[in-house]
Amino acid sequence: MSVDEFLNKSPTWMRENGPESDIVISTRVRLARNLAKYPFHMLLTDRDADSIIEELRKVLASTEMKREGNFELFRSRELSDVERQVFVEKHLISPTLAEEERRSAFILRADEIVSIMVNEEDHLRIQIILPGLQVHEAWQTASRLDDVLESKLEYAFDEKYGYLTSCPTNVGSGIRASVMMHLPGLVLTNQINRILTAISQVGLVVRGLYGEGSDATGNIFQISNQITLGQSEDEILANLKGVVKQILDHERAARNQLVRDNREVLEDRIWRSYGILAYAQKIESKEAMQRLSDVRLGIDLGTIKGVPANILKELMVLTRPAFLQKITGKELAPGERDWRRAAIIRERLRSESNLL
Repeated sequence: MSVDEFLNKSPTWMRENGPESDIVISTRVRLARNLAKYPFHMLLTDRDADSIIEELRKVLASTEMKREGNFELFRSRELSDVERQVFVEKHLISPTLAEEERRSAFILRADEIVSIMVNEEDHLRIQIILPGLQVHEAWQTASRLDDVLESKLEYAFDEKYGYLTSCPTNVGSGIRASVMMHLPGLVLTNQINRILTAISQVGLVVRGLYGEGSDATGNIFQISNQITLGQSEDEILANLKGVVKQILDHERAARNQLVRDNREVLEDRIWRSYGILAYAQKIESKEAMQRLSDVRLGIDLGTIKGVPANILKELMVLTRPAFLQKITGKELAPGERDWRRAAIIRERLRSESNLL
């Protein structure tokens, strides 16, 4: 597949539903790995970086890797700034890799469930994204790919400490598992801070839509493990899934409370947001995300019928700055993006909704 084919289609986690998909948007499992014969990223030379990429090309050509699907490798330096940022907005590569365009690369499977970042903070970052709550399913896919790669490449591994990584917080299993959740009920009932405080006390961390350093726009939060050393992969995943299940219960209770105590106010908020999205000529990114969150809540509660539930997942990517510029075919100033964002939302609602 060409880079344009990847850029112009929605990944599986956006298009499909999974378990608990009324609240859980997606599950991600990421493995950090380094190759034994090369220095860590901060000491890596350009020549070393190129050698690692070429080793990955050879692995992709192997029979074992071809059994795992159709993969394409892209050198970051061969893509434009906008194209790299679109892959960030689709959650297929990290902002760090996008900025490291001179020495980095990434590998995508055709369904975009699998992406492998090369020469980011570590030599390899194997990432699996599935729709809904599928922690163990994502881990099984990541583990299988990891086994294939480890059979072809010599990993940096220590019998005492486990997999060696550039950042000490990833040493051990090297696994980071995260669940992206839509939590408007907890936000609107002012319970979210209490929940987030409790999460931090059980070895988990909460981040925004695009990971570390990003805001929780649109009431979307990422819950992930913070500890990788001293715990097995199964223990890490079981702890994360157990906490997510508790958050699911709290979010559903909060939504029931909103309907029970403030139904009219809640429905007014939902329909106002729908009306603004359906008819606004200009809208900023932050407001669009908040309005889309309200509409998705309305769909999940049955207040809004005839609108596909996945519209939040799709539009939260399609209306991001780089994606807007890619589909428009030119660089857009912030104000121009606001006009284009509103137009895309209107068009999508009209094409997929029975209400307009």
